[in-house]
Amino acid sequence: MCKTALVVGGGQTLGAFLCEGLAADGYRVAVADLNGDNAQQIADKINQTYGEGMAFGIAADATDEMSVINMTKSVDEVFGRIDLMVYSAGTATAAKIDTFPMDAWQRSLSVNLTGYFLCAREASKIMIRENRGGRIIQINSKSGKVGSKHNSGYSAAKFGGVGLTQSLALDLAEHKITVHSLMLGNLLQSPMFQSLKPQYAKKLGVSEEEVEQIYIDKVPLKAGCDYQDVLNVLKFYASEQAAYCTGQSINITGGQVMF
Repeated sequence: MCKTALVVGGGQTLGAFLCEGLAADGYRVAVADLNGDNAQQIADKINQTYGEGMAFGIAADATDEMSVINMTKSVDEVFGRIDLMVYSAGTATAAKIDTFPMDAWQRSLSVNLTGYFLCAREASKIMIRENRGGRIIQINSKSGKVGSKHNSGYSAAKFGGVGLTQSLALDLAEHKITVHSLMLGNLLQSPMFQSLKPQYAKKLGVSEEEVEQIYIDKVPLKAGCDYQDVLNVLKFYASEQAAYCTGQSINITGGQVMF
């Protein structure tokens, strides 16, 4: 029987790319996103490419407990198992600490940390019940290892994700469920990074056209992080080849972060 992946935040950008990459690798994919129409479009594309029944889309708010419970219940009803849960939902607001809005702080914690907790908790219930082991992988950031100027809410939540990953790994080891965080470098072409360019330009005192090169110059390998880089590492840690690894925060930063 095909393994099943649940990708939270799978309806757009990196999450959508991961959904399609996992489908190409033989997974049946539950595409979950706050925007249910986007989720269904990605699922339809997978079904057209790899065969009907290989994917379905579902609207879910990762920050709402009942929404997450209903999401995993739907995956269970359709596929009967969850072998891999990828948490790819995220949000960021750039502002200096003396002007950082409280609602932006709370939203960062809710989406980047609480949502991860809720989705991991509910997915693990099905993994434990099925007794086949499993994989939980959070899409994190280098900002979860080093502080990020004018991004205190995002960085604090991502640091929290590392601690949560390690704690989940300890809780779930007896069930052969491994848990990891992928610490991404700058996804320069992502809508999130592009939307923050005006704020980064102001922070750095440069034009918006100069922002990307400044971030590239910070990387030893002189390149931004690409979606394919993330998929390559994710597929390894989701595989049986990585069965003896758990609780890790894996850098995908081109050498910008090395611990």
